[in-house]
Amino acid sequence: MDMNIISWNVNGIRAVAKKGFKDFLLSAKPDVLCLQEIKISDIARQNTEFDFAGYREYWNGAKRPGYSGTAILVKDGVGRQKIQVKEVVNGFGVAEFDDEGRVQTVDLDKFYLLNIYFPNANQELTRLPYRLAFNDALLKYIKRLEQKKPVVVTGDFNVAHEEIDLARPKENEGNAGFTLEERSWFTKFLQAGFIDTFRVLHAKKVQYSWWSFRAGARARNVGWRIDYFCISAKLKIKLKKAYILDQVTGSDHAPIGLDIS
Repeated sequence: MDMNIISWNVNGIRAVAKKGFKDFLLSAKPDVLCLQEIKISDIARQNTEFDFAGYREYWNGAKRPGYSGTAILVKDGVGRQKIQVKEVVNGFGVAEFDDEGRVQTVDLDKFYLLNIYFPNANQELTRLPYRLAFNDALLKYIKRLEQKKPVVVTGDFNVAHEEIDLARPKENEGNAGFTLEERSWFTKFLQAGFIDTFRVLHAKKVQYSWWSFRAGARARNVGWRIDYFCISAKLKIKLKKAYILDQVTGSDHAPIGLDIS
């Protein structure tokens, strides 16, 4: 059975719910939808109604209200069409990272799906050490999972890997999301046995998944590709499509998609 997975940094689930999120869900009909930066605590969510009819919901709010957080929606179904969710785990066992609701792991029987909102290094790079520590701890966790079965990793990685992945690489050298340290870690991640699905299928395609709210960046397409689907190398033969839905609005990020058999 083919599976369609979409990932989207919504920059606030309550905000995007007012900007056509339900219409997007009804139109795209993903089998699994991974959300980042939901910006809603578990308590606030219990007092807020969302219309996600037809989907099972798994939430991972940050302890800090209105900050970070991830969520996963899995389509309901019957018989062979029902997606088997064996287990959902929030966090990966490191309190200083888990408190920010950045990682979810879903056991989908044939593979693990990780929904991740990587930390932003911040404009003055004040969180770069935290970010790099998160990266290294996370990679160890992912490799442990991969010993059991293949892994699909998606989310907002908050890094443009190569110059082709942002509109103005020279001007942004050393800035958050394009520091040598962050880019080198992404290279290390790929060398550890993972494939950037979009780039392997679209080697020279220039397309972005995030634009600053400033100076009409999106209208001028002055963007960055910082949202990814990366897969274990052994899943490469199962890869069918990887794409960016850059016409979908509602957030400063565009949804990205993966079709896998």
